[in-house]
Amino acid sequence: MVEAVVEKESVKKIVLAETEKKISEKAILTSNTSTISITELAKVLTRPEQFCGMHFFNPVHRMPLVEIIRGEKSSDATIAATVAYAAAMGKSPIVVNDCPGFLINRVLFPYFAGFSGLVNDGVDFVRIDKVMEKFGWPMGPALLLDVVGIDTSFHAGGVMAEGFPDRMSQDVPTIISKMYEHEWYGKKNEKGFYIHSKDKKGKPKKEPNPGIADFLQDLGVGSGEGISDTDIIDRMMLPMLMESSRCLEDNIVETPVEVDMGLIYGLGFPPFRGGIFRWADTFGLNELLQRAEKHKALGKVYEPTEQIMKMAKDGKLFHPRE
Repeated sequence: MVEAVVEKESVKKIVLAETEKKISEKAILTSNTSTISITELAKVLTRPEQFCGMHFFNPVHRMPLVEIIRGEKSSDATIAATVAYAAAMGKSPIVVNDCPGFLINRVLFPYFAGFSGLVNDGVDFVRIDKVMEKFGWPMGPALLLDVVGIDTSFHAGGVMAEGFPDRMSQDVPTIISKMYEHEWYGKKNEKGFYIHSKDKKGKPKKEPNPGIADFLQDLGVGSGEGISDTDIIDRMMLPMLMESSRCLEDNIVETPVEVDMGLIYGLGFPPFRGGIFRWADTFGLNELLQRAEKHKALGKVYEPTEQIMKMAKDGKLFHPRE
């Protein structure tokens, strides 16, 4: 049984507790939560060993990845059965340990933080989207936020901020918080970064929403002067790299291969770049550390991990060449 109600802990706990009473004692119960702790949700259950996370990605019919999240009391049998169930659906499952945001959203939200920082500094969101699409992403961060939902991103961002306050808390208003405050939720209520419509042939098209200018004025954004396309890529990708490394350090997943596969299949990371760690290997860790140093004043999301600093010093790669 897969629970997929609204992404609010209080609501999920009520639904899960009621559902457990109505299903077979042998049944496995899972939650499609994108950020909420599986261990915490399990506290309302009488059979927590038969509960785990099963996080699908949007759009579900196109994204092959499913995160199977192991809670503190999830049994090996429960995890194995859920992995088999996902595989039988034609999905590519990866098993991750419990933490706020699990793997994919944990590394996605620092990427969104990079986007919000760029917008606050006065960089046009359309330009950011074009630069990141040229980098190889199927869509830029503004369009992705429209698709995911500004409200969903805001709530999930709150969970991430609570879980990792040293680097994910938002001390200042951002474009995302401003849009949420005014009930601009993206594509779902046609109030997003873009106005979404269809052309004469019925194909989706988008145009920048002029109403965003009012939010930018409220934020008092900078001029964007002196920020190059390279800076945009660095400010978007470095936070994702550093958080991916922290996931390895924290044993959320075991190998760089799992992270790379997860980002390609779950987020649409440019496949030709091979994933975040393959990209870092190709680019060069020492060069990336120099670029992180340039942006360190922007916040802790740009702070290199002990793992990356040691690997750079020792000349090691995430994917050693044979």
